[in-house]
Amino acid sequence: MTSPNLSKTERIDVRTSGPVKLLLQEAARSVHKNVSEFLLDAGVTAANLALSERRQFVLDDERWSAFQEALDRPVQPKPRLAKLLSERGVLG
Repeated sequence: MTSPNLSKTERIDVRTSGPVKLLLQEAARSVHKNVSEFLLDAGVTAANLALSERRQFVLDDERWSAFQEALDRPVQPKPRLAKLLSERGVLG
């Protein structure tokens, strides 16, 4: 959700088709917002969700213990990985 205390000094322009614009207008009206408010709220919610999936993961106690054990294991050589990383890739 947007913070009402922050001044809005930046602009984002969005181009869309007529049917999508009508859909957004109808959805915004249904929640008593204008299209800008509707898009901003939806965008901030989606951005927070997308970023939270990259910053945080939740494990139960059993999986957390297994994860910690894996992190604490000594490093072991991985010859197939070393070979893969030393070969030239398809992109050069």
